[in-house]
Amino acid sequence: MRMRGEIVGYKEEEEEEREMVGGGLPESKKFVVVGYALTSKKVKSFLQPKLEGLARSKGILFVAIDQSKPLSDQGPFDIVLHKLSGSKWRRILEEYRLTHPDVTVLDPPDAIQQVYNRQYMLEDVADLNLSDTYEVGRGPNAGLLGKVGVPRQLVIEKDSSSIPDAVGKADLRLPIVAKPLAAKSHELSLAYDKFSLQMLEPPLVLQEFINHGGILFKVYIVGEAVKVVRRFSLPDISKRELSKNPGVFRFPRVSCAAASADEADLDPSVGELPPRPLLEKLAKELRRRLGLRLFNLDIIRELGTKDRYYVIDINYFPGYGKMPEYEHIFTDFLLSLVKQKQ
Repeated sequence: MRMRGEIVGYKEEEEEEREMVGGGLPESKKFVVVGYALTSKKVKSFLQPKLEGLARSKGILFVAIDQSKPLSDQGPFDIVLHKLSGSKWRRILEEYRLTHPDVTVLDPPDAIQQVYNRQYMLEDVADLNLSDTYEVGRGPNAGLLGKVGVPRQLVIEKDSSSIPDAVGKADLRLPIVAKPLAAKSHELSLAYDKFSLQMLEPPLVLQEFINHGGILFKVYIVGEAVKVVRRFSLPDISKRELSKNPGVFRFPRVSCAAASADEADLDPSVGELPPRPLLEKLAKELRRRLGLRLFNLDIIRELGTKDRYYVIDINYFPGYGKMPEYEHIFTDFLLSLVKQKQ
């Protein structure tokens, strides 16, 4: 049985499945064919057996795209799922979208490029005017949900020696979080004092660090579905620690599945999830603004507040394999795309 990594012969496989009886697919059921172009690392983390098994039971076939052959000669596909880099691949995909308007491409290459640059990524969030308090309902029974913003930030493209002065002119408060300008890297640094800032290596984005109880909310978006989990994050920093710990501290990756905080015994003021209506409205507006359907948000709540949230990062096609029940959410999403086309 050929499912992953091979295109030739999937039509014959589809015919085999149609003829199955007693627990197989109904004869009249047509397969949804999803062509995928992913890195080997992404294939391993995303196309897990539990996803492929459930997808097959729902009439979905995942078929690898052969990058050595013209994309238009492969398929036919109902959906193309991709996460590859490079201008050549973007050109191939854009041409394919123009010549195959009936195929859903997840997601448009130009929209993806937008969130690969941290400067433009959070500018989009700020442009949504999410600093206004969201309300659910109207009139005297309306409930306040919270305010969503982005940390104050500064882009440094070159010349590390100019960073201390630039931070002073922008009036950014220490400590400062430094992230690579290209969002493909998850590394970050934390600078405790002004003079250590020149140890950083541009191009990068500098953000004010906001104490948030050491908890980050990772909000996964799959089409209209929204799923949120807790992750441990950087610990809070007091003024005393700030004065006694000069230097730059580097972190290869802060939030991952191993750092899950969903089962931790947390103070409710720190661990309480953001209101679901707030997350759904935020996700809806960002889907429209970004033109993406597969992404996640890293959100923190300012320590000592109940309703002050900050979006600190956006990731395209994140590690959905770490999201609870991802196989059910993702297969339902794929089927909904085909239904919308019909």
